[in-house]
Amino acid sequence: MAILATIGVIDTGSITFSRWGWIGALSCPGGLEGCDKVLNSAWGSLIVNEITLPLSFFGLVSYLAVLLMAILPLLPGLSENKTDLSRRTWWGLFLSTCGMTVFSLLLVGLMIFKIEAFCFFCLLSAIISLTLLILTIIGGGWDEPEELVFRGILLSLAVLLGGLIWASSADSKQPETITSLGGVPPLVKSKSTEVKISLAKHLQLSGVIMYSAYWCPHCHDQKEMFGEKASKELNIIECASDGANNQSSLCKRKGINAYPSWEINGEVESGILSLQELAVQSGYDSPGKF
Repeated sequence: MAILATIGVIDTGSITFSRWGWIGALSCPGGLEGCDKVLNSAWGSLIVNEITLPLSFFGLVSYLAVLLMAILPLLPGLSENKTDLSRRTWWGLFLSTCGMTVFSLLLVGLMIFKIEAFCFFCLLSAIISLTLLILTIIGGGWDEPEELVFRGILLSLAVLLGGLIWASSADSKQPETITSLGGVPPLVKSKSTEVKISLAKHLQLSGVIMYSAYWCPHCHDQKEMFGEKASKELNIIECASDGANNQSSLCKRKGINAYPSWEINGEVESGILSLQELAVQSGYDSPGKF
């Protein structure tokens, strides 16, 4: 179980660090486009205290907890309370892996039926979680299997219900993607102020480029910050290979692996940037508040 948890840490850690820009683009078996579409979808991140965190980060924390519980009873300094500690860690392993498995299967369902794309790393995480749960049930030496089943069912229902509520909430917030027109991004509906339009024109004249993908909800959120008129003034490069008027080869040469990404003064920064950050980094002297 410790070995499997370590693989899970590497899996989710790689996704997380790649999303944060700490490591380069990942090579995704089955196609990078599918991984990008899944990981950058509305279900690929969670907002905690107004901070957007990739969902893989919570998977990383979960696998680290499983790894710790798996090796804790084996540490030589804890031999005196080994029996009690072992029993507690087995229960911790069961509850953790049970919740991880249910949530992982929910994510696989979203990947298949809602996002309609394949992500190898996501599927691998689900398989690892399920295998860990099976090993926990087999190797736990449970004295009261009825209690195990009862707690497992309660936890599974709670995780499933919470997951469905979260999935529905994320689904309702994502923009309606116009896929029938051959990879066209959704329309920007917010209004632009004169200051936002002025900033957008400044970014265009300064050679600032926004790298985007038509299916990326974060890209749409970034455009909504500018508004309908201002967003039309931006230099936006479509990176999705099936997007309309795409320049996917250019995005690959630039090493773009997260959307949106901004190229300012030759430096590429990933993630949504506030209008104030864009103004400061591009040397724009704002005549008013955004």
